[in-house]
Formats: sequence, structure tokens, C-alpha cells
Amino acid sequence: MRFCVIIPTYNESRAIADLINQIIKLGLEVVIVDDGSADDTAKIALASGAKVLVNRENIGKGAALIKGYNYALQHGFDAVISMDGDGQHACDDLPAFIQKAQNSTAPLIVGNRMGKTGQMPFVRVVTNFLMSKFISLLVKQHIPDSQCGFRLIKKELLSKLDLSTSKYETETEVLIKAAGWGAKIESIPVKTIYSGQKSQINPLMDTFRFLRFVIREFASRRKRA
Repeated sequence: MRFCVIIPTYNESRAIADLINQIIKLGLEVVIVDDGSADDTAKIALASGAKVLVNRENIGKGAALIKGYNYALQHGFDAVISMDGDGQHACDDLPAFIQKAQNSTAPLIVGNRMGKTGQMPFVRVVTNFLMSKFISLLVKQHIPDSQCGFRLIKKELLSKLDLSTSKYETETEVLIKAAGWGAKIESIPVKTIYSGQKSQINPLMDTFRFLRFVIREFASRRKRA
């Protein structure tokens, strides 16, 4: 199987070169989708050996992911692994995703950080737990960490996903629409590294977008039923 790692970035010039170098050492291709950064993220990523796609303006993590997904489909990759560009996801977990993909029929594999939450801020632990319970009920599958952006999607599922969101709710949309196609969703344990990075998530606005999207999905399902 041919894999690529998709990393949406926004002002990640400090960490991006080291991250790309670690991934390339594992023999994987890296696709950086720079979402309108004001710093040298795109320039550094290109110099480090990554394929770089650039949004002229900051339009959202979801839109950046979708751009990367489309690139992967157009260039014949069998699966994509998405991860964050701020160093919170450990590159040494990448082989576990690949091994799982090769040994499982599940087209979607999601990282699970909830086994070791010692470094995770308490508010995020609670939020992830509650949202994961809610999403698990919605998709009728157990997803212990629905908010984890470290995940693998095989092309047979990726080609079916018609994604309409553009912000942080896109990762939830992937889960809901994957389940709608009858896809099995599996999880693997991953580490999360917290070292004082400032989150780009707006707790109020992004929670509102999440709830609005889920309510819209509920309404749509009821109409179809």
C-alpha cells in the first residue's frame, strides 16, 4: 500500500521542519497544506522535502484537510494519514497506523489518546469524553476519542466522502459520513505531546459549529427516514 501523511498547518514554522524530517525517515511522503500562514511555514516545509499546497487565506482546518484528501486521491495513494503540525502527535505512532491498515479491513482508523491523559488539560479530557460518547451513539460504533485528528483513511472510503464543512467539525463529519456508508471504524492507542502550545481552537465558536453540524445531520437523517 502507498501512504501519504497530510498535515494542515497554520503558522507552524517552529516545529514543521523536524516533523517532516521524522516522517521522511520512515519512508513516507508528506503533504503540507498551509492554510494562509503569516510566517515561513510553507517555505520551510518545501525546503524540508514535503509537497506543499497553499491556501492564500486562512479558511479552516477542515478545508485544508479536504484539499489534501483530494490531492491524495488524484495522485494514487492507497491511504492517507492526517496529523497535526504542532508536534502534538508522535511520529513513532505512524508505523502502528500502517500495520493496522494492512491487517484490518476497516477503512477508517482513529487515534485514541484517552488511555493516557496525564498531560492532557482537564477541560479537554472532559470535552473529548463527552463528545466521543455522543458521536459513538450517533454512529452506532464505539469511538473512544472522536476528536483525535491523528487518523488513517483508505482510498475506498475517502473517494465516497462528500464533505461540506471547513473548520474543526470536518473531522466529526468524516466519522458520521463514514458510518453512513457502513464503514467500520477502529481505533488504536496514540500518544499526545503537550508542551505549552496554544490551541487554535476557539472553544465557543468551534463548539457552536460542532453542535450546529450535528443537529443538521440529525435533521437530515430524520427526513431521509
